[in-house]
Amino acid sequence: MSDSRKLTVSASPHVRSLDTSSGIMLDVIIALIPALVASVFIFGARTLAVTAVAVVSCVLAEYISRKVMKRENTIGDLSAVVTGILLAYNLPSTIPLWIVVFGSIVAIVVVKQMFGGIGQNFVNPALAARIILMSSFPGKMSAGAYINPIVDDITITSATPLAIIKSGNFDALPDLKEMFLGLTSGCLGEVSAAALILGGIYLVIRKVISPIIPCVYIGTVAVFMLIAFKGDFNMVSYELLGGGLMLGAIFMATDYTTSPITFKGKIIYAIGCGLITSVIRLFGSLPEGVSFSIILMNIFVPHIENLTTPKPFGTPKEPKKKDKEEVAKA
Repeated sequence: MSDSRKLTVSASPHVRSLDTSSGIMLDVIIALIPALVASVFIFGARTLAVTAVAVVSCVLAEYISRKVMKRENTIGDLSAVVTGILLAYNLPSTIPLWIVVFGSIVAIVVVKQMFGGIGQNFVNPALAARIILMSSFPGKMSAGAYINPIVDDITITSATPLAIIKSGNFDALPDLKEMFLGLTSGCLGEVSAAALILGGIYLVIRKVISPIIPCVYIGTVAVFMLIAFKGDFNMVSYELLGGGLMLGAIFMATDYTTSPITFKGKIIYAIGCGLITSVIRLFGSLPEGVSFSIILMNIFVPHIENLTTPKPFGTPKEPKKKDKEEVAKA
């Protein structure tokens, strides 16, 4: 009679947890709901159309690609749903829906499934798709508009706060209260800092994410901008509340697959994201740098982990150069 019990041997780290991929993704979806509600209020019903098309396209792209590749289907883990929501949050409300579908296919098929699926992609799928869409359709991606729900649902088209800062016309900046609530132009899910922070707090309470990466990332940008604007806290506030910093720091820089697992690694990674974001915002031709900074640091994650992962107990120390020379002489 054969014993069905097996001893599974795998490489460290060994993490025991009752959490499942679908459970974690469900928590992320719940945390993203406040931003969706705020976005509907700010940009109108088209928010729901863009988000629905992105989610459905991502799920279908994953289902079809897994079938074609003859792999077990994974749409039940909800990761494709999260990618769809995050992609929608990185798009303006005026984006044509066919571009949303194209971005979804890029995110799921090219960035995720061609590298093996969930847990195998080396960069964040939603951000990679956004960068490709920005390069392919710059006019459509830079259209800034929001719905004024107080004045008869009037659509107001204007430059985003970061674009205004880039132009140097500081008098045209909205009130900081409007920035915090999200009553400004920008992408669907990035404008309401209040909603994003609320979602972030939920994820920290549920222990889905650690606050290290968001806090260090945002803190690095704050310090850099404080130096750049010579101690002007008002301008630092605009930099922190504007653009995709909150969305990127809380929901995308913390992605399990593309961020470090060690404490030191998280700090190095987050500081790198903050520095690159700040440099692009201040010296680059684009007003925003969150997408590029996270993608670049995603690429460095394997090297960061090699440098910061503790050696297993009992591993002999590498002999110093002097000791090697003495052994060679002997």
